[in-house]
Amino acid sequence: MRWITHLEGGPKRVNHAAVSVGHKVYSFGGYCTGENSREYTSMDVHVLNTTTFRWTKHPVSDLPYFENDDILPYKRYGHTAVVYGDKIYIWGGRNDRASCAVLFCFDTIWHCWTAPNVTGNIPLARDGHTACVWNNCMYIFGGYEEASDAFARTVFYLDLTRMHWRYVCTTGMEPSVRDFHTTVCIKNRIYLFGGRGTSYMNSFTNIIETYSNVLWYFDLTTFTWHKPDVTGDIPCGRRSHSAFVYDDKMYIFGGYNAIEGKHFNDLYEFDPSILRWRKIEAPGEEPCERRRQACVLVGNRVFLFGGTSPLPNFCENGQDIEDRLIDHSDMLILDFAPSLRTLCMVAIRKYGLNDAVLPQNLKMDLKNMFSPNKISLIRPSNSAG
Repeated sequence: MRWITHLEGGPKRVNHAAVSVGHKVYSFGGYCTGENSREYTSMDVHVLNTTTFRWTKHPVSDLPYFENDDILPYKRYGHTAVVYGDKIYIWGGRNDRASCAVLFCFDTIWHCWTAPNVTGNIPLARDGHTACVWNNCMYIFGGYEEASDAFARTVFYLDLTRMHWRYVCTTGMEPSVRDFHTTVCIKNRIYLFGGRGTSYMNSFTNIIETYSNVLWYFDLTTFTWHKPDVTGDIPCGRRSHSAFVYDDKMYIFGGYNAIEGKHFNDLYEFDPSILRWRKIEAPGEEPCERRRQACVLVGNRVFLFGGTSPLPNFCENGQDIEDRLIDHSDMLILDFAPSLRTLCMVAIRKYGLNDAVLPQNLKMDLKNMFSPNKISLIRPSNSAG
């Protein structure tokens, strides 16, 4: 396992949602500092070709959005994206005017948006929740509900074959309420870590922000919450971090803890078979401290892009961190099983070796792997694909 490259020039996005379909990564929405997030404009879609490491902007990003349009999603942050077949489902999120409870579907074959008709017990609009797919169903947990003006602790699932929502009656001691946590699905369990919550100190009027580092899992066969005893290098509590699964293990990266006033760039592995955490020190150029980034697994590689960090030489303690952040347009790639070819290209770059004698295809791979991106526009096609 090692970090193999750091590329600049991708989409500058924070609190976006991203998934992979085949060899492509699709990134939806988010925002960057200075944008007007109160406007109802269409949510942008950026597509990464993980073979060439090149970003393109999808034409649907530039379609006009009208406030009462029920087909196109408006630009948002704090939403979720999941893959089911060749379709991507977007749910929740908000702009600075309102949150959303409409389900949207992006078809990766026909390259278009739809808003499927849904039935059942539709969850309240929210942002900062999580979503996982298991057995044809999308499960959501947590987040902040606009209508109730409170954190959500309920679990819902959407049957993606029938487009029917159901409230889940859970058993066992429940996790504390939170948003901007992470969940991943491994076998028949959803593993939950981190997030931002609140608790009362001394009286019901003194509310403090909390960051839990307790790991929970939700048994999808019994709808029961569990808080297992874990060991190892347990990460500190955080929010706006990333989580992904590789080889039936959960990994988390980065995040932010406001109580400690600290951003993170650490990488941890959790092995559910032995309930043990392990801090990972991967060689190569690691990402800087950041939060609100996306991490997407494609094959043996994790593509990390976007997010936000404190400005260089900025002391976070006692200052308003939100006013001193820098948004990223870079991408870093973590390769769990780098091939000899990849390791050779990394060495050529690291030691400045002469590549003049290399075959043309290797020169092109080197250029793609280490040259800055320039986002292009996907040209519409009459054919599907």
